[in-house]
Amino acid sequence: MRIFFGSKAIGRLSFCLAISSVLLLASCSRLFSPDILHISGPTMGTQYHISWVDTGDVSEEALQALVDSRLREINHSMSTYDKSSELSLLNQRKDVDPEAWIDVSTDLMAVLRDADEVSRYSVGRLDVTVGPLVNRWGFGPDDERGVPSTEEIAKLLEQVGMKSLILSRDKNQIRMLRPLYIDLSAVAKGWGVDEIGRLLESHGVNNYLVEIGGELRTRGSKPEGAWSIAVERPVSTVADRQAELILSLGDNAVATSGDYRNYYEEGGVRYSHTIDPLTGYPIRHALASVTVVHDSCSLADAWATALNVAGPEAAIALAEANDLAVFMIIREGDGFTEMASSRFQQKFQSTPINGVNH
Repeated sequence: MRIFFGSKAIGRLSFCLAISSVLLLASCSRLFSPDILHISGPTMGTQYHISWVDTGDVSEEALQALVDSRLREINHSMSTYDKSSELSLLNQRKDVDPEAWIDVSTDLMAVLRDADEVSRYSVGRLDVTVGPLVNRWGFGPDDERGVPSTEEIAKLLEQVGMKSLILSRDKNQIRMLRPLYIDLSAVAKGWGVDEIGRLLESHGVNNYLVEIGGELRTRGSKPEGAWSIAVERPVSTVADRQAELILSLGDNAVATSGDYRNYYEEGGVRYSHTIDPLTGYPIRHALASVTVVHDSCSLADAWATALNVAGPEAAIALAEANDLAVFMIIREGDGFTEMASSRFQQKFQSTPINGVNH
């Protein structure tokens, strides 16, 4: 099992704690007490893991059926790998009327609104129309991989831009000013975490941890105390993993974005899976990972990607301007240094960073 926060890349799981990408700070024997129930399963090309304090009102089997059904609905709305999904059908439109409003589902509209909000406040660092570039660089559902030419990048950039995606203010409708390829991978898993949290609460479960592909939210606590997690030091090999920071989240969500596991190398150059929509190229800067704590996992997910695109200096400026709780790990020579926003330091004043309270 992966026991720390990682990048958007997903590793294989072994079974000690039913959580991917995080370490719950309790022994297996205490975590798997009769008071805590667990379910897990596949979704969105990764895995979900849910732990909750047993209320006696809903069984593991019943809750898993509800969770699996809801996640199938979300995936069929937002997946680019499912060619029959609602999003894929939008992406397949070759002739669009820029004046025509297109009806979309409530789920899809909610995710698009979150993406649009972060795109605006991040000054374009998040752009869900970046799909053509993601695919061409080899990180989408297509098999193409390799470094595109400067001319290809320029041509693909002409197909990218949130200004070509218009959202209705009061209806579940959008307009596409040109054919677009929308990729919601920077938001959908986080939104799915929020939605499953809402589902749990609707069935009387108010003390839980929900995780999908590394994006996570907690509410309440375990019988022995808070849900605690560890932020991973960004190393590329699983054997070298270690905790950089321990957090007790409370009623919050968290998402981490990094470039240290999902990449490829060609000609001695490393190409990250995170594409800067402003340049058309994979990111290349010293920011190794960025963790965002927020009351919305969807917005945490989107902001983590946007700040990872921005790089350390611009990211901390955006975090301060938008009052975001952000923790960054930055490459410095052969090691790492850390940077936290004012809001993060206020929320986690007693949290040790590398053994030092801040």
